[in-house]
Amino acid sequence: MPVPAALDGIRVLDLSRFVAGPFCAQLLGDMGAEVIKVERPGGEDGRHQGARYRGESLYTMAYNRNKFGITLDTRHPAAKGILEQLIRLSDVLVENYRPGTLDAMGLDAARLHDLNRRLVVTSLSGFGQTGPLASRALFDPIAQATSGLMSMTGEQDGPPTLTGTYIADHVAGLYGAIGTLLALRSREATGMGQLVDVASLDALFSCLGTRPLEVAMLSLAPRRGGSRDGFSCPANLFPAADGHVYIHGGTDSLFPRLCTAMGRADLAAQERLRDVSGRMAAVDELEAVVSRWTMARTLAEISGVLTAAGVPFGAVAEITDAVASPQIAAREMLVELEHAALGTITLTGLPVKLSATPGSIRKAPPMVGEDNDAIYGGLLGRSSAEIAELRASGVV
Repeated sequence: MPVPAALDGIRVLDLSRFVAGPFCAQLLGDMGAEVIKVERPGGEDGRHQGARYRGESLYTMAYNRNKFGITLDTRHPAAKGILEQLIRLSDVLVENYRPGTLDAMGLDAARLHDLNRRLVVTSLSGFGQTGPLASRALFDPIAQATSGLMSMTGEQDGPPTLTGTYIADHVAGLYGAIGTLLALRSREATGMGQLVDVASLDALFSCLGTRPLEVAMLSLAPRRGGSRDGFSCPANLFPAADGHVYIHGGTDSLFPRLCTAMGRADLAAQERLRDVSGRMAAVDELEAVVSRWTMARTLAEISGVLTAAGVPFGAVAEITDAVASPQIAAREMLVELEHAALGTITLTGLPVKLSATPGSIRKAPPMVGEDNDAIYGGLLGRSSAEIAELRASGVV
């Protein structure tokens, strides 16, 4: 008998698009929720972006597995009754419209409560439901810019720099999933749903560590430091004979190990270098010592020495290297599955491993409107003739 997943029995209505909302809903689907993805006829914008596999966007595939895909023109007058029927039958509504859009659709908080008082509404937006910027649109790079993250990223003498992925969208999606789980837990006690309000700006700002506190409490102005760790030394990216390696030997316990591994136990014996503050005062000197050692060795040689010494390190991998990593394979972080239209596809795996109620990838990302008949017919009870009429009139 199959082991039940943690969110078995939970139905999620996903009205979101792009990354943060779809990622949030996908996380819930990975853990067993039934997710119904609603797109406009013809498909959401993401289906027309990015690299393509056999004509289908990898951008869409990355965030829409474990979902039933239906189409619905939510602006069509005949769509509101369908949407309200889906809301009545759902536990969670995920949306990432601009604040006020649901109200304009006739689905304000009061109406949603009338339709389904147990509904959890997870709203992911750029700047949140309140504040002077609430009505502004936001994409991930704008969150990186306005949160302060971009000012922290890059070389000290270079310009502010984006990260290499949609970090704000992913963090907001994670917070959205966490907030949804908290609201579902609360519903068990109260019987009532609630609003989960997640802003991409808030989500990213929460990840800046001590930097905002340094400004607020110490009046410090943090500066970009490249790849250098801001709290211990030596901890930085260093050149090897055949690549680059990040070495972290900056704590009081790791520094002597690194020194011994490099054949420089004399450094660890110096009183001025025995604590973090002393080493931070000599950061340029120590990094120069480590750089000379790494440049004379290959990544394989460095790996052997530092592994034996118990010093944390990581060779900088290209994405091609990471995809081929035995560790990634062992953790099942790349998974192959069959897609009815595309054949074998590869998706990222589940980073959360539950021992008793594990998640799974049960359904490939749907094609546009792939599950219209199953949802409109099976769940909502519409006849084949009614579904055909909805198609003919452009509602679905």
